[in-house]
Amino acid sequence: MGFTCGIVGLPNVGKSTLFNAITSAGAEASNYPFCTIDPNVGVVAVPDERLDRLAAIYKPSKTVPTSLQFLDIAGLVKGASKGEGLGNQFLSHIRDVDAIAHVVRCFEDPNVMHVDGSVDPKRDIEVVETELILKDLETVDKKIADADRRTKTGDKKAKLESEMFLRLRNELLSGRLAHYFVTKNEEETLWLRDAHLLTSKPVMYVCNVHETEVKEENEFVRRVREIAMKEEARVVTVSAAVEAEVAELPPEEREGFLSGLGMKESGLKKLIREGYDLLRLITFFTAGPKEVHAWTVRKGSTVQEAAGVIHSDFEKGFIRAELMKYIDLATLGSEAALREKGLIHIEGKEYRIEDGDVVFVRFNV
Repeated sequence: MGFTCGIVGLPNVGKSTLFNAITSAGAEASNYPFCTIDPNVGVVAVPDERLDRLAAIYKPSKTVPTSLQFLDIAGLVKGASKGEGLGNQFLSHIRDVDAIAHVVRCFEDPNVMHVDGSVDPKRDIEVVETELILKDLETVDKKIADADRRTKTGDKKAKLESEMFLRLRNELLSGRLAHYFVTKNEEETLWLRDAHLLTSKPVMYVCNVHETEVKEENEFVRRVREIAMKEEARVVTVSAAVEAEVAELPPEEREGFLSGLGMKESGLKKLIREGYDLLRLITFFTAGPKEVHAWTVRKGSTVQEAAGVIHSDFEKGFIRAELMKYIDLATLGSEAALREKGLIHIEGKEYRIEDGDVVFVRFNV
């Protein structure tokens, strides 16, 4: 699994339409609030031309892409942190995701109602993020109270923990998300991680635009970019309506359809690329006549850790890895040609895996 992305936003911003389009999961999408209650879950194969090239070289019995999981979380409204619109139930689903795709309505359409009566990306973003912050403040207040109790028993670290959460509390009250909170040391990083705060998740804003505006940024999108720049967040512009049309086409017709609209790639590819970058993920491969498989790890992972993604026994009994660079294999066309040129590398457990590495693990359990 590549990563789990929770799709959030106000009701009627196009979340479920987008979810349906990119996962073809058939979630209910209607023009009224709260048509999504339990989160819809969809697993999407990650398109990767490198996997296709490796399959052409090895001609395996099976080709397995890496994948990512989308959760379509119900629309949040003002008061969600206090239970409005089943808010507590919806907010709890966010704790389980790796990243948040915050869908923001960036189109006018009198036929699609807006919960606040008008389109205003800045206001809409603030409503959702305020509810997440308010819920996190409840958690932080409990952490401070608990640390203060332990301080009275002489726990010196508890005092430091309380001080850290007080700093975090002040930042949350100023409207800053916990994701941007700077910890002073590894201990503070662990305390923050163990709090499982909603606003600690990395965020990308997904601007849902009208299908006629998919090529050019409108004023709504520009407002979202201004917000994102202050937060160093990412912005992806898509048209849920266009993605829905693409999803209904045969695969061989999709590229031509997108090209006719002046689009180089689908919204799904944009979301995957930004999501991987947001979470610092890379892809490596295993390849042979039985199977060509794509795998996902975090940037900076050792080859031994990458081996554990394939199978826990590979990590426990790791001896060494034989590695090929994808670009070498794609250019020369066979392992034999790489061996002849000395381009197959033997690496120990400390080697840091790189994007596109083709790995064969030697292990003994």
